[in-house]
Amino acid sequence: MIYDAAAMKQITVKTSQRTEFIEITGEVQSAVESWGLEEGVVTVYVPHTTAGVAINEHADPDVMRDVDQVLDQCVPWNGPYRHAEGNTAAHVKAIMTGSSVQLIVEASALRLGTWQGVFFCEFDGPRTRHVWITSVRTRA
Repeated sequence: MIYDAAAMKQITVKTSQRTEFIEITGEVQSAVESWGLEEGVVTVYVPHTTAGVAINEHADPDVMRDVDQVLDQCVPWNGPYRHAEGNTAAHVKAIMTGSSVQLIVEASALRLGTWQGVFFCEFDGPRTRHVWITSVRTRA
């Protein structure tokens, strides 16, 4: 197997709420197509400490609303936190979701399950954020 690093792309995500889940599957797929990537692995990385990225159901928006509700129950915004900026809950939620995901690319398409999508997860908005997408091309 030969591994060849492809390009990196940055996308900008503007959020309008404190907590928001924005589907970015299309932007990730567009990056794959712009690179002419036929087979490989794509990494989606969020360089922020109060935001994350996740793969989850994109067909029913109630799923992500439920995720938001459960995260708020687990990590309430107001708590006995020490962090002076007052956004400790956002930091904890970002740790829980993670800062990166990897996706398999086959036949120039993201190999996602039927109901899966890629979501940018905002926990301290509204803000303008960045998401970095890069890939490794594999060839036999």
